[in-house]
Amino acid sequence: MSIENLAEQATAFALPLTMKFRSTEIRTGLVFQGSAGWGEFAPFENYDDEISGRWLAGALEAAFGDWPTPVRESVPVNAIIPAVSNELAAAITFRSVVEYGLTTLKVKVAEPGQSLGQDLVRIQSIRLQLEDLGVSDVNIRIDANGAWSAKEAVEIIPQFEFMAGGLDYVEQPCATLAECAKVKSELFVKIAVDEGLRLAKQVDPEALRNSADVLIVKSIPMGGTRIALDAIEQVGLPVVVSGSLDTSIGLASGLVLAASVPDLAGACGLATGALFASDLVKHPVLPRNGQITVTIPKPDPDLLTAANEKVTAAQQKAWQERMIRAWYASGAKLVSDTVRQAVEQW
Repeated sequence: MSIENLAEQATAFALPLTMKFRSTEIRTGLVFQGSAGWGEFAPFENYDDEISGRWLAGALEAAFGDWPTPVRESVPVNAIIPAVSNELAAAITFRSVVEYGLTTLKVKVAEPGQSLGQDLVRIQSIRLQLEDLGVSDVNIRIDANGAWSAKEAVEIIPQFEFMAGGLDYVEQPCATLAECAKVKSELFVKIAVDEGLRLAKQVDPEALRNSADVLIVKSIPMGGTRIALDAIEQVGLPVVVSGSLDTSIGLASGLVLAASVPDLAGACGLATGALFASDLVKHPVLPRNGQITVTIPKPDPDLLTAANEKVTAAQQKAWQERMIRAWYASGAKLVSDTVRQAVEQW
């Protein structure tokens, strides 16, 4: 029994999104069932086997491990607004506030093919929609995914702050922690770090504290809740838990993590279910009154079959082979002894 057997039993899926999110229009990955539940392995294409091994460790924790003890039953969440047209950004804002009761919006900026002017006008359209709704207590965050140099960030961020009427924080303005630290030292706006933690070879608590006011933590990409909570304790910064464009199956790990963090720094990026045109469960995990109740769903057999039918045999095999490579690259070292033994005995 081995990871090879588990991969052989895993099911690949392809789910269309309601709109393009960064470079993704169809979300693909694998789901598999273990002794404790279901895991989702869906690292993006540009991640190597070592980074993918972290995603696999997170998925295996969900399937074979134990969850931490939660301190809350539901989690406040933010809306996510991709680099879309001004009209669509306004429509997402309307739906987020009116239908889902969200009071925090995270807007993607500095995307390839988008100019600064387009980003600023999109922020303006969001602000005008909020004014039309008569809402004045909604927080706006922006996420640049490390697109700017420190010099560019220092020049650009005040423009976003003005257009938004104030920013909750700026997520990953620069690619490196050193650059983020420089921005943090020169501006009054809060800086949040995501990739600076998630893609680091090792957690550097001092460098993270120097470069960020808020730590963005993603459960599955970090290797699961156990590893994520350990990093949170080491760094000691206020935390916002975010997702990784997960289906409702994978989203459970992020929700459990967010429910287990004693002091959240604000709404979490876990309302990505609204970006999916279809899901693996009949009732997708979506916010209500600004919150998502912690839930551990199982795939609906018919929906999983439908999502699998959109995957070719070659794609299924490629995902299974990637899962095996990820295990040997780093996943086997990252999981707990209990999970490792369960996989080896599967």
